[in-house]
Amino acid sequence: MSISEKVANKPQVKKVYFIRNMLCVLLEDGREIRVPLEYYPRLKNATAKQRKNYQIIGNGTGIHWPDVDEDLSVEAIIEGQPSRF
Repeated sequence: MSISEKVANKPQVKKVYFIRNMLCVLLEDGREIRVPLEYYPRLKNATAKQRKNYQIIGNGTGIHWPDVDEDLSVEAIIEGQPSRF
């Protein structure tokens, strides 16, 4: 199996948004994941404008917020892994 096939089989981000105190991630396959912002202090402390400024990275397998220097993988979000900071 090639690297591109492995990435293609991983869940991929379609859209990111926030509702109250939750990070919401819509995946390409139709699933939606919601995680409390308590898991991600940088995002919790960010402004709404900073939260909206995100980039989908790694062919959809991750999310980067340049304004707050936060990177999350879809895999870590699904597994419920909090940020290390």
